[in-house]
Amino acid sequence: MYAKYLKELITKKRDLGGVERVALTEECSAMLQNKSPPKLKDPGSFSIPCHIGALFIDKALCDLGASVSVIPLSIYKKLNMEELKCTTITLQMADHSIKYPLGVLEDVPVRVGKFYIPVDFVVLDIAEDNQIPIILGRPFLHTAGAVIDVKKGKLTLTVGDDK
Repeated sequence: MYAKYLKELITKKRDLGGVERVALTEECSAMLQNKSPPKLKDPGSFSIPCHIGALFIDKALCDLGASVSVIPLSIYKKLNMEELKCTTITLQMADHSIKYPLGVLEDVPVRVGKFYIPVDFVVLDIAEDNQIPIILGRPFLHTAGAVIDVKKGKLTLTVGDDK
């Protein structure tokens, strides 16, 4: 039906009934005038180098999707820190599996640049990922005053008046 109408319109140059003004939506108008920003690719994850005691972590994942900071048991053992605090929390992982933490390591000073930021780590008996050995979750990012500029690929920490 539509194809027939188009063919008739093109071949017979049928009168369309005069000039009519059509109001476009703001989104449609922006698209037609090329005012939309170019679509960019996924910038990937944000990771930062940090020190926990004498241990250097090259790429600690900064994860806005994580409600806790996570450290594997193997790294906890390397740190030789105090006993873990008992916890009743359970963690649902990204693959929807459930993990039961061994405990919580509280107020661990994590050095990022010139800042020392206290972090509560949930310790899990999981394999250590060599690429991203620890996860720094939202509580860390909040405490550190993190501002993430995804377009520039920049993460800025602000503690007090210092950046």
